[in-house]
Amino acid sequence: MRIKLLAQTLILTIAVSTLTGCAWWNKHILRKKPATVTGSGPGGLTGSDVTLGERPLLTSDTAGRGEYTPIFFDYDSSRIKPTEYGKLETVASALKGNSKKLVVEGHTDERGTAEYNRALGEKRAQSARQSLVSLGIDGSRITTISFGKDRPLDPSHGDTAWSRNRRCEFIVVSQ
Repeated sequence: MRIKLLAQTLILTIAVSTLTGCAWWNKHILRKKPATVTGSGPGGLTGSDVTLGERPLLTSDTAGRGEYTPIFFDYDSSRIKPTEYGKLETVASALKGNSKKLVVEGHTDERGTAEYNRALGEKRAQSARQSLVSLGIDGSRITTISFGKDRPLDPSHGDTAWSRNRRCEFIVVSQ
């Protein structure tokens, strides 16, 4: 009887820890890696400064969320579609007139492992960053971050939701 109660308690503890995203459990048992940040970011931001679920240096005073239309990607691809280049040109034109910095967030749909999606999200963000650099924006003004599948734009399941979640978002950050 006592062993059965102990086993049930252990199973319940594991389930609650997993469902609530317990940091210790994720780090030591599930070995989840934090989202990565690359590039020369605002305020000397480095990869160790940002973990999954955090946004770098964004407050209500400095956030430029929703200022630019996200660019969207095909399934399992980090190649920017020709139809999306106009959106990147709009971002580049706006940044040329000031010295503000930009965070490019890479996102994926829910399919695939967390590690694969974080890597794909990073490739997408780097692809968008490289395109902005080729349009004349100084790369030191652009930081990339991958949220993988952890921040869906559309939480439902299916082709329409997946196509909306495969994206890069652009967040303007003041100096």
